[in-house]
Amino acid sequence: MSDSNTDKMQTEDNSDRAKKNKKKQKKKDAWRPEGPKDPFAMLQTLSENKQQEIQKALHLFSLGSGLPKTMEEAMKYTYSFWETQPVPRLGDSITTHGPIVENVVSVRKEPYSLPQGFSWDTLDLSNPTMLKELCTLLNENYVEEDDNTIRLNFSLEYLQWALQPPNWLAQCHCAVRVDANKKLVGFIAAVPANIRIYEAEKRVVQVKFLCVHKKLRLKRMTPVLIRELTRRVNQQGVSLAVYTAGVVVPTPLSSCSYWHRPLNLRKLIEVSYPGLRLKVNLQRTLKLNRLPEVTKTPGLQPMTKDDVEGIYSLLQKNLCRFHLSPILTAQEVEHWLLPRENVIDTFVVKGHDGTLTDVVSFYNVASTVLNHTVHTGLREAHLLYIGCTATDPVDLVEDTLVLAKSKGFDIFCALDVMDNMYFLEKLKFSISDKSLHYYLYNWMCPNMRPDKVGLMLPN
Repeated sequence: MSDSNTDKMQTEDNSDRAKKNKKKQKKKDAWRPEGPKDPFAMLQTLSENKQQEIQKALHLFSLGSGLPKTMEEAMKYTYSFWETQPVPRLGDSITTHGPIVENVVSVRKEPYSLPQGFSWDTLDLSNPTMLKELCTLLNENYVEEDDNTIRLNFSLEYLQWALQPPNWLAQCHCAVRVDANKKLVGFIAAVPANIRIYEAEKRVVQVKFLCVHKKLRLKRMTPVLIRELTRRVNQQGVSLAVYTAGVVVPTPLSSCSYWHRPLNLRKLIEVSYPGLRLKVNLQRTLKLNRLPEVTKTPGLQPMTKDDVEGIYSLLQKNLCRFHLSPILTAQEVEHWLLPRENVIDTFVVKGHDGTLTDVVSFYNVASTVLNHTVHTGLREAHLLYIGCTATDPVDLVEDTLVLAKSKGFDIFCALDVMDNMYFLEKLKFSISDKSLHYYLYNWMCPNMRPDKVGLMLPN
């Protein structure tokens, strides 16, 4: 038999087999309902690399429609939603203090309407399943760099720390789900706090983790999430809120800058860390950024539960000097500052008699490095609170850099708030091109310089 005949028979045989398989598959699929396929399920069937490529393309495609990041851009932007909210208007010169809308008498009883196919939910983060769902939503959709190379990677422990301080309320952990499969696709949270705004002491909520799934951002869910959270907060008898953002909306109370201090410079260069600038060659930069091998402050040690009262007293005296500051209870000091592995580190300085004289703390922000052949993760230490009565802040923060490096952090970040400018340049921090803007909801007061801000909102 010739080769051509053999090939022909094999082709016909393959064709018959394909037809049989097609009929069998058709019969197998006959029970399945007609309709469009779930895009989320389709995306999950792709390889990790393919998913990242698609997400990068979607992210880059959406960059042009983002909110302004500078005041100059903001003055040309139309804020349809924020013009309906009790916040100061851009460009207003404010000299008075007080609420924009007086006490809310009637609060809407019914939740706000969502697009068809979605429904509201309340996340009880003491439920491990719900906590894990939130972790997945934030890690895949919350914040990433513009080139999609670095993405925040929250741990369950970090979210418990950030969202469950004393007196937290589950009803203020507001979520959106898909009706069809109950997938979590939207979230916004508020945690209760007392703050000082100039001379006024107010009960507020701190708004955190506003997040909408990437594929649903054109459905304008963000305004609905904010309105629904406002309704739920008003039900608790609270009408004021404080929040931060890296974008400009009406109207910043204060605009602060991030400062960075490299701890693992080679790695930062290899992952193209955003905003990292080398003013001189690598060897020279490594030499300039070299840190001591050990700390030098006598009596420097990790905080323990026995230190809560001493830190509480120290921070009370220190933070009241600023125009915007938290009014912390001893219980809140314990929650926010008592060390937790890979979440928060706090160190104190004690004299020979055991008296607590100084405190410094920083929290852990972990990120996933995407599409890199060597590095998969990045660790940032973010300065939280510092209070000094006996130690020079330059010496204390330099020791903190040494400790952070020994714990495996790659970079140390700080805002130019409070008295931080005293040590930032001296310790070779460099200013980045990123800003963090502070906002108040339903309260007007004069703007303030960054060094008058004493409130930190880990987010």
